[in-house]
Amino acid sequence: MATTTIVTGSIEGLLQEERRYPPPPAFAAAANVRDPEVYERARRDPEGFWAEAARELTWERPWDRVMDWTPPTVKWFVGGQINASVNCVDRHAHGERRTKPAIVWEGEPGDERVLTYEELHREVNRAALMLKALGVQKGDRVTIYLPMVPELPIAMLACARIGAPHTVVFGGFAPEALAGRINDSGAKVLITADGGYRRGQIVPLKQNADRALAAAPGVEHVVVVERVGAAAGIAMEPGRDRWWHEAMAAVGDGGCPPEPVDAEHPLYILYTSGTTGKPKGLLHTTGGYLLGTSLTAKWVFDLKEDDIYWCTADIGWVTGHSYIVYGPLANGATAVMFEGTPDYPDKDRFWDIVERRRVTVFYTAPTAIRGFMGWGAEHPAKHDLSSLRLLGTVGEPINPEAWVWYHEHIGGGRCPIVDTWWQTETGMIMISPLPGMTVTKPGSATVPFPGVEPDVVDGQGNSVPLGQGGNLVLRRPWPAMARTIWGDPDRYAAQYFGSYGPAVYVTGDGARRDEEGYFWLMGRVDDVLNVAGHRLGTMELESALVSHPAVAEAAVIGIGHELKGQGIAAFARLRVGAEATDALAEELRRHVAEKIGPIARPDRVYFVAELPKTRSAKIMRRLLRDIAEGRVVGDTTTLTDPGVLAEIKASYGGAEAVE
Repeated sequence: MATTTIVTGSIEGLLQEERRYPPPPAFAAAANVRDPEVYERARRDPEGFWAEAARELTWERPWDRVMDWTPPTVKWFVGGQINASVNCVDRHAHGERRTKPAIVWEGEPGDERVLTYEELHREVNRAALMLKALGVQKGDRVTIYLPMVPELPIAMLACARIGAPHTVVFGGFAPEALAGRINDSGAKVLITADGGYRRGQIVPLKQNADRALAAAPGVEHVVVVERVGAAAGIAMEPGRDRWWHEAMAAVGDGGCPPEPVDAEHPLYILYTSGTTGKPKGLLHTTGGYLLGTSLTAKWVFDLKEDDIYWCTADIGWVTGHSYIVYGPLANGATAVMFEGTPDYPDKDRFWDIVERRRVTVFYTAPTAIRGFMGWGAEHPAKHDLSSLRLLGTVGEPINPEAWVWYHEHIGGGRCPIVDTWWQTETGMIMISPLPGMTVTKPGSATVPFPGVEPDVVDGQGNSVPLGQGGNLVLRRPWPAMARTIWGDPDRYAAQYFGSYGPAVYVTGDGARRDEEGYFWLMGRVDDVLNVAGHRLGTMELESALVSHPAVAEAAVIGIGHELKGQGIAAFARLRVGAEATDALAEELRRHVAEKIGPIARPDRVYFVAELPKTRSAKIMRRLLRDIAEGRVVGDTTTLTDPGVLAEIKASYGGAEAVE
């Protein structure tokens, strides 16, 4: 991985955030974690800290050693045996939580389903028996390609029950992407659906799966969940395909004994984008991952017995794995699961769910929050959001103005916000407030989770002084870290531990620590622009644009520039009521220059109706770069609305640079 030092002299004005939000006294008094000594205890004895927390899980066999660390290879809870399904389902279903809702599901059309822990236990057992009837054994991989329906976590937990690593493929991926992931993981069974709903349209999942399977001959069985019915118009291949409900009925209601697995046994493989163009299959193992997700869910979200917790992510991404399924369920929480989007059929869909379900903890993406801002505060104002007591953000850095809007218009000024930084590779939250005792600053992920040791370094791996920026690294192993890239351990070692020595994990993100030691994430190092020798993070530029009252959200990319080497192109979506004019474009250029410095003045400003985003709300800057540089636009299969690109391309091609 290339290392990049981010020069932050020009962004000091933006990141000198003066606003402070201490925990509300009543919240702090009842918080799960209130003693700051926890940080020092974890620093003094990290292995003891993690071991103490791990004892809250149910182990089939206790471990012999907490950690073996031979950089870059790590093993946690060596000799211990555990089962993730037991920890997420059985121990609740067999106790006082058996009638407590585990999953509260709402489909896009408005249908709903509530599964208690007792009911979830029954369904997971049946699904595990079904997989075994199909010949799935411990160690076999199962690919899951489903919409956001209850069968998705049921299938994951069933795989975990029998020790079969699962590979969840996001339902928005195209057949080619699905085939690549099936082949790379060597899966022998695929679980999919006849279709799924998205903004009133049917996503043809089974048809996509059939096309993928033409290039994935290793799949022996396909199990199809009936979600949309006859409207999907699907075909079933005799001998290979079977309906989920029929296969479940065939095995009856008998129990499936859980398979005790080694703490380092693979739990799942999750594919994420790679710089080489080939997705990386990150392998997470069972014991350490379960500990990391369960402890962070309990402490960061301050989970209480009566909470109604809602993470709006798709389970196809790591956020859904860690903080819809494994983390919350290991804590015996009630998790809301939603199939649809925040703006269908109306732009208040999320707030309607919060009101009706009495959601108390709400975890979403900054991109979604900026979308809410652009639609206007009148949408959440229609609903009673008084049940909310804690808000969270995930996925990318959040600009201060969006943070404050979220605090005021969704949290009513009373809810702490946990701005969390972590990655697919880390498996668990790494930098975040503990809401009962951390004073928060809008835009900052604040401080490391206890037991986590990040640092900000220069190009030679030396720690930089407070107030300066550089590369974010992690200097100590943590339990939930990905162990390898499936089938490519050399790539794992080179990409994550190849820059500063085998004991230093390179995150690929830029960051700075302010004078109080708070971390400010500045986006991916490969999203850093080199303008006339000055390195500017896209997060800072986009935050400056969004701080203008006319802008709802923005994306910034680098473009070729004859004099500066790299110029800045800004794509802005305006708030309701703002008018796209040349005068406003010039005003935004001045605004960014005032916020950051003259070097940051955009060379071009384009106004767009929407930005190209994935279905997990990530802005696809890569596609904007393709348009800007006149290349054939790359893979658009994960976009919410591929038509957005045509509109942007027309705008870009016909626009004049503002010089």
